[in-house]
Amino acid sequence: MKRFLLAVLFFAVLTALWEWAFRAKIWSPVLLPAPQQVAEYLKTSATDGTLFQATVITMRRLLIGYVIGLIGGLPLGLLTARWELFHDTVGTLALGLQTLPSVCWVPLALLWFGQTEAAMLFVVVMGTLWSVVIATDTGVRHVPPIYRRAALTMGSKRLHIWLKVILPAALPFIVSGMKQGWAFAWRSLMAAEIFVTILTGFGLGQLLHYGRELSAMDQVIGIMLVIVVIGLLADKILFSPVERFLHRRWGTNP
Repeated sequence: MKRFLLAVLFFAVLTALWEWAFRAKIWSPVLLPAPQQVAEYLKTSATDGTLFQATVITMRRLLIGYVIGLIGGLPLGLLTARWELFHDTVGTLALGLQTLPSVCWVPLALLWFGQTEAAMLFVVVMGTLWSVVIATDTGVRHVPPIYRRAALTMGSKRLHIWLKVILPAALPFIVSGMKQGWAFAWRSLMAAEIFVTILTGFGLGQLLHYGRELSAMDQVIGIMLVIVVIGLLADKILFSPVERFLHRRWGTNP
C-alpha cells in the first residue's frame, strides 16, 4: 500500500509540474496543451467509441503477431541451444537482427505485403521472434550441467530431461525474453501503424499519426498516455506475476 501511495504521489507531482509548465507558457499552448485538454480528448474519444475501437484493433494485431513470434521463437531457441550448427547460424542471425530498429522492417513489409494487415503482422513477428530465440538459447545454456547429470543418473531419458528438467530451469530466462519480445512487438506495431495506412481499421498508432498531421497535441499526448498505460498493465498483469512465481519457485527472491 505504501508503494502504491508513493507512485500515486509521484504521478500527481508530475501532473502538477505539467500544469505549471502550461500556465507559465514555457512552450506554446499549441505544443503543450493543459492536462485538462488531454483529459477532455480522452473522455470524448472514449465516449464516441473511437478510443475503444482503436485499442481493440491494435491489441488484436499485437496479440496475433506476438503469439506467432512465440510459436516460431521457442523452437528455434531450443535448436540453437541444442546444436552448435544452429547456434552459429540461426543464433548469429537472431543476434544481428535483434539489433535492427523495429521501424526498419516497415519499408520491407510495405514492399512485400503492401498496405495490408499482413504487413502489420510481419513487423510485429519480426519484433518478437529474435528476442525469444536469444532468450531461450541463453536460458537453456545457463542451466547448470549438474541438473542434466542428476536426471541421467536417475534414469531420465532425453525427451523427459528436456521437458521436466531443462525447460523448467530455463523458464526465468525464457519469460524475460518473452517480456522483452512483448516490448519490441509493441514498439514495432506502433511504427507499423504510423507508416502503414489500412482503411479497414485504425489503431492507436494511426490515431497518433493523425494527431500529428492535424497538429492536435491533446490527441498526440492522450494516445501516448494510453499506450504507456497499456504497457504498464501488460507488465503488471501478465509478466510480473509469472516472474514473481518463478523467483519463489527457484528461491531467487532478492
